[in-house]
Amino acid sequence: MNNGKGEAEKPLDPFQPFREVRDTYLDAMAKAMIEAVNTESYAQATGAMLTAYLTASAPFREAFEASMVHTLQQLSMPSRQDVAELAGRFTNVEIRLDDMDAKLDEIMKALQIAPQKAATASARPAGTPASEPAAGAAGASSAQPADRISPKESSGTKTQR
Repeated sequence: MNNGKGEAEKPLDPFQPFREVRDTYLDAMAKAMIEAVNTESYAQATGAMLTAYLTASAPFREAFEASMVHTLQQLSMPSRQDVAELAGRFTNVEIRLDDMDAKLDEIMKALQIAPQKAATASARPAGTPASEPAAGAAGASSAQPADRISPKESSGTKTQR
């Protein structure tokens, strides 16, 4: 459906010139601000204003923190410092548990290796029948320490040791 005009006509937009002026203005201002902000004098002025603000607000901040700590104490709630101390304690407990877990793993490995070595060291002589266990192997593998609880004991009844 080509009417001989070559390309489709756009509808008339009365605000298009204003948009172009706005875009040109914003581009020019962005370039000017980038140049101004990237100077040493701007950094010094900003630093001076920030220092003055922090100096002026320090007494108010300290008073606010003191009143907040007092309010939290009255409400029996922990302060930021209390929570930080607890976090440190929990971290120490976690580290100790990890160390204990590593030591327990080493002990368990040592206990698993010891019966295997005992079993191989006391291997059956060639003339011993298969139904008779070797002298030290049965005692080493089936021995249970006296301080361990058997599955029957741990099913709800407490036993004295």
